Amino acid sequence: MIRTRSRAASFAVAAGLGRAVYEGLRRCRGADPRWERTNHAGRPVHLYAGPAAAVGAAVGAGSGAGALAVLAAGVCGAYDDVRGDGRRGFRAHLTALREGEVTSGAVKLFGIGAAGLVAGALLKERPVDKLLAGVVIAGTAHLVNLVDVRPGRAGLVVLGLAAPGLLRGPQAAAPMGAAAALLADDLAERTMLGDTGAHALGAAVGTAIAAGNGRLGLAAHAAGLVTAAVYAETSANARGLTHVGEPGR
Repeated sequence: MIRTRSRAASFAVAAGLGRAVYEGLRRCRGADPRWERTNHAGRPVHLYAGPAAAVGAAVGAGSGAGALAVLAAGVCGAYDDVRGDGRRGFRAHLTALREGEVTSGAVKLFGIGAAGLVAGALLKERPVDKLLAGVVIAGTAHLVNLVDVRPGRAGLVVLGLAAPGLLRGPQAAAPMGAAAALLADDLAERTMLGDTGAHALGAAVGTAIAAGNGRLGLAAHAAGLVTAAVYAETSANARGLTHVGEPGR
């Protein structure tokens, strides 16, 4: 019963706080051009679901490691939402970095990666497990951002990835609550998660996966995430895309 209440409380806190922050931003910020986008259908939408999801998932996480990973991923994503120039893919950002330019994508790559490693170190005891946990956290944040290409898709992926984790512990309930609270508005094309929300929710799911798995499970998840990232990068380069992760979004 204690575990059930813990899961329910985590879900409720994340959902309630995420919704409250979302409504507060809509009323207080209004039509802020820095947080507005045109979606795939040509409709104007705002990005307030992103910060709301990040705050809800971070507070609902109930652990220092989870809150750290979520907030760091959300902040890095917010920087890209506001300062991003449309370049996507590891190759583009690393090439720019070699030329002395620190892009918003590079900030995300190294910022979320570092936060994932720190969170992994807090979650696990052995060095190999710490490293694998960090890869899982950062890799899941990247994966959720990659699938955020149509209304509601990232939220639905978060719900699908996190649901099995409820069997292992309460950590998975926080990203589910935050995603569920904002899903209807995302599907209705009133808002979108943007990099802020997609990375934050992905980091929250990754933290739950890392916390609930031993070395074998961590290694399997890490291998799958790295494979997905490499495939997405290779596919985008083959098609000559410069914007990977949110085409048409």
